[in-house]
Amino acid sequence: MNKVAKKIVLKTRKQVYGDMLGNNASLFQGEGFEFAELREYVYGDDVRKIDWKTTAKLGKPFVKVYKEERELNVVVVTMMSGSMYFGTVKQKSDIAAEVVATLGFSAVRNADLFSHMIFADRLYTLSKPSKKLFSVHKAIEEVLEFDPLGKVGDYQALVEILNNRLKKKALLFIISDFVGEIDLKLLSKKHDVFAVMVRDRFEEDPSELGYLRLIDMETKQSFEGNIDTGTLKNYKKALLKNDHRLYEQFKKQGIRFTKIYTHDDPVIKLMKGMRK
Repeated sequence: MNKVAKKIVLKTRKQVYGDMLGNNASLFQGEGFEFAELREYVYGDDVRKIDWKTTAKLGKPFVKVYKEERELNVVVVTMMSGSMYFGTVKQKSDIAAEVVATLGFSAVRNADLFSHMIFADRLYTLSKPSKKLFSVHKAIEEVLEFDPLGKVGDYQALVEILNNRLKKKALLFIISDFVGEIDLKLLSKKHDVFAVMVRDRFEEDPSELGYLRLIDMETKQSFEGNIDTGTLKNYKKALLKNDHRLYEQFKKQGIRFTKIYTHDDPVIKLMKGMRK
């Protein structure tokens, strides 16, 4: 294991097993239960479990009864297209590795099944579901060692692969910068989908750079041009349109999400996102 991977392992394990998450049942608290039935309220029941709609309809209080699932099937997908090879504070790919580590250690700590997939233009790696720490270590190394240059993210192919391979309902995390044509509707019908958007502030609010030569990290094609006010205005407009379409889709399909910038602490942002 290289130095970067060891650093991520030590940092995230300390956060997940230490004070930051140590007093919480799990980062996935509330996910491991499924609705079983309604019954009439009995003195001492948790008032937070009262079904107010049924209570109002029948004129007396009813509570929701849940049964605990044996285990969660936590599946983490890292979309490693060429655009992940960027960052002004840290590489987006390094942040993705920290997110994988946090989710992986949280799953293992909670005795849930954890599996990891790397996808770009096609499927590159897919691990078997495991409850062992080694599986998390391996996933971290795979993300850090993966070369995303020249790879275009194919979200349609990703959805098809996941739909065919994931037979059991999963708590599905997709890590990506989420730029492009994306439709997760099919996955959201079967799985509990959580989108983790990894961005750099400079991507969303770039400054004028003047005349220079740039390289597209996905296609490896280079081009020259003047990055002036007009160019930046059109770029920001296109990105805002992309994000607006994305957020509307998430809202409509019940997909939760959080955005993590390269200067953020992934654990803190994930905790806030999961608790919403």
